Amino acid sequence: MCGICGYVNKKGIRLEQLKKMNDTMYHRGPNDSGEEIYEAAGGYQVGFAQRRLSILDLSKLGHQPMHSADKRISVVYNGEIYNFQELKEELSAYPFRSNCDTEVIIAAYLKWGTDCVKRFNGMFAIALYDRENSSIYLFRDRIGKKPLYYWKQEDGIVFASELKPIMEYPDFPKEIRAEVLSRYLFQQYINAPDSIFRDVYKVEPGSVLCFQAGEITTWKYWDISQVYRECVKQPVDSYEDAKSGLKELLEKSVAMRMISDVPLGSFLSGGYDSSLVTAIAQAHSDTPVKTFSIGFHEKKYNEAGYAKAVAEYLGTDHTELYIDEKEMFELVDSIPYYYDEPFADSSQIATMLVSKLASEHVTVALSGDGGDEFFCGYNIYENVRQAQKLDVLGGMVHGICGLPGLRQAKLEERLPFRVRVIAGNREKESKTQFGAGNYIVKANAMVKKAPGKASLPVHYLTESSYGVQDWQIRRMLLDMDTYLPGDILCKVDRASMKYSLESRCPILDTDVMEFSYRIPHRYKYASGDKKHILKEIAYDYIPKELLERPKVGFGVPLDQWLRGPLKEQLLDYSSYDFLEKQGIFDAAYTSELIHSYVKTGDAGPATGANYSKLSWSFFVFQQWYAWLNQGRKQA
Repeated sequence: MCGICGYVNKKGIRLEQLKKMNDTMYHRGPNDSGEEIYEAAGGYQVGFAQRRLSILDLSKLGHQPMHSADKRISVVYNGEIYNFQELKEELSAYPFRSNCDTEVIIAAYLKWGTDCVKRFNGMFAIALYDRENSSIYLFRDRIGKKPLYYWKQEDGIVFASELKPIMEYPDFPKEIRAEVLSRYLFQQYINAPDSIFRDVYKVEPGSVLCFQAGEITTWKYWDISQVYRECVKQPVDSYEDAKSGLKELLEKSVAMRMISDVPLGSFLSGGYDSSLVTAIAQAHSDTPVKTFSIGFHEKKYNEAGYAKAVAEYLGTDHTELYIDEKEMFELVDSIPYYYDEPFADSSQIATMLVSKLASEHVTVALSGDGGDEFFCGYNIYENVRQAQKLDVLGGMVHGICGLPGLRQAKLEERLPFRVRVIAGNREKESKTQFGAGNYIVKANAMVKKAPGKASLPVHYLTESSYGVQDWQIRRMLLDMDTYLPGDILCKVDRASMKYSLESRCPILDTDVMEFSYRIPHRYKYASGDKKHILKEIAYDYIPKELLERPKVGFGVPLDQWLRGPLKEQLLDYSSYDFLEKQGIFDAAYTSELIHSYVKTGDAGPATGANYSKLSWSFFVFQQWYAWLNQGRKQA
């Protein structure tokens, strides 16, 4: 686990500046660093840099940038290739010098070209320079576990694991792309390929970018909709075969992710996914696996007792830490530095706290991310199923309310909230993304409209690309494309790397993901039982009574914070004069909206009701904006 950055252009920079860029990611790789600049064909200059968190082959042989034996290839890389030992055997003709996966990437490229990425099972962001064809390649893993940004210049690109190195590049304009803001306010994150800055993009999950002779080309080597369509043609019809096959793949995936030359542990919330991953890890370990959970003194949020019960049953070496609101609140100021673009999923705070706890004992931690998206675990999937059943009726209600007399009487506005949501859900490309229409209206109205630049729609208008009639499956696929990489995996990456901790996700193994598409949906959602087949596997390791319970979940008390200790700061950020000078938000509308929320709160009527999430998204943006314009210091 590391951080990478670099550039290719004709102007070039000095080595000292490249090192300065690289050092903004010290937290991603405190063990080693390397920076190199190469002269390339056509008057181009290439700079590669990496900060290293040593996990495999802790010797100097793992130093990056790393070069092929013939000096043709140079690589900087962030992540883990879990099947590198298998690949190394297949590439035995190459004169390996180290026992690290970086060198396997070089050997694989020399044998298979860019198709080598199809053979990698892991999480990765790779930059590779091929002197033979004067090309720079950027590769990102299939599901987007590892981040990779690039700034598109007139004559080149600047790339990095985070935005901070790009911001450090000379003459970076820091021009905010206002078109993404309405979607950000609504979704609370910015999904690939977009970023907060104009001309800066994220390499999409499962994609390759090539820069050659001033031209950029990109292509997908793993596309969720395409892979899903191919896999469902080969269903595992037998439940027993599906269960045994999935269990075998999970065991293999966990075992691969336990390969490490540094201490390893596991996050344990007491829920199904983290408990299953931990149970398999313990079954593959000769000593107690180190497990970590955080507890909250407020009972309705606290899951620590469940995690402790699972840990005691499995016999892990368990550590728990109870935290209070003050400790959570103290992390708010660090959000802009470590996330370095607006990101408002408030569960990031709890994730930072458990990462901090784990980092005091281990360097690698297993997690259960991906279980909900691939095996139908979220409550929204139940809501989506019900919405599909009521869609025809909702269309009729919408049509009736649209009749001239009834439209003038605003009949639809008088209907119960749930009825309004179903009736208003008429956009074919976002059927599974229904929600409060007034929330969408306000997110759009808050942002000042730039002439000739339309805002991105707050919803993702891509659902037809999956070719799936079942809304529940369609929403799961959409979440794999958007919410999982853009929110969940981004949250975990930044939170864990804040403390130089590597997070590994066995459920997001390539073989597990693709096998999950072959499992009939009725085995995932069985008579209302979400995540059914994954639960049944978990019961093979852990008694059902330790796991079968309502999910507690955790949420930051946003309403209390925004109308309490953060109130004055929020009011300053939303004052008319400040917003007018800032020129990003509609000053009159936004100022009135936020001030109304502060007065009434989530419990209040009309404009103040249930807008803490929208206000938090706005607050986080303004906090980030202040950090951006005040020297970008570490909190």
